Amino acid sequence: MLLYKGYLDIEVDPSLDLFEEINYLKKEKNAVILAHYYQDADIQDIADYIGDSLGLAQEAQKTKADIILFAGVHFMAETAKILNPAKKVLIPDLKAGCSLADSCPPEAFAAFKAKHPDHIVLTYINCTADIKALSDVIVTSTNAVQIVESFAKDQKIIFAPDKNLGAYINKKTGRNMVLWNGTCMVHEIFSLEKLVKLKTINPNAKIIAHPECEEKILANADFIGSTTALLNYTKKNEGKEFIVLTEPGIIHQMQKASSDKIFIPAPPNNNCACNDCPHMKLNTLKKIYIALKHEQPELLMEKALLEKAKLPIVKMLELSTKFGL
Repeated sequence: MLLYKGYLDIEVDPSLDLFEEINYLKKEKNAVILAHYYQDADIQDIADYIGDSLGLAQEAQKTKADIILFAGVHFMAETAKILNPAKKVLIPDLKAGCSLADSCPPEAFAAFKAKHPDHIVLTYINCTADIKALSDVIVTSTNAVQIVESFAKDQKIIFAPDKNLGAYINKKTGRNMVLWNGTCMVHEIFSLEKLVKLKTINPNAKIIAHPECEEKILANADFIGSTTALLNYTKKNEGKEFIVLTEPGIIHQMQKASSDKIFIPAPPNNNCACNDCPHMKLNTLKKIYIALKHEQPELLMEKALLEKAKLPIVKMLELSTKFGL
């Protein structure tokens, strides 16, 4: 089977109602669309399930569909394939990668791991299958603190690839995990100076932040949590204004859940007014339609890698169930 490098660049009749066509193809092919919160609003609205990394992995594990179309980035589709080796996994654009995953090359990480032979490896799910295969347990921003705390205090741990999330976990748990020096481009470019100005202009706004942000940003937050935790906080909190320090795609769900509240995307430290993830935004309705219609591009993985990478993911899912996450 041919594995395309990007997506099928095929002409699509501009008069087509893509929402209607995609819904038809989902039923015809027994397909499910899983979408991350950072996708465009139209994609979120056509998806069967929207969530963060943990929720998406859990949904991928239990789906009965024959085809999984993953509207996210490459490592997310890999996770779906690892958990469903017999199912066809499609991704609208295989070029939808991840700057954080790219910051942790497998050969370099294997050498790093070899320097700490008495450490176990906890790896953030935002990594490639090759890195997962080198890990003992996968974690997400939802369950990382609980999983770290499930190990003995004297257990030596390597945490990869996000150093900011790792530092946050160290601070929360009192651990001293050895951190790989990786970061997410979206969460690294928030400007502290601009954030302070934005808070001055909106003094009643709550600052909510993802733990992949730098410590100087997190120090100013009223609440820190995973994407789902941020969404839930805005639903339950009595505040009416929120400055959001994560990829702004989540704001669509925040607005849908709390139409009476105001959500302000925090500005990055560049000339752009937004903080969109360029990889997430490669996916479009047109690409989803083409992928479902032609069942390409399909994500394929070698069996040996798939089986090795599955072990730490299953361990994570088991622990998440144990902790009620």
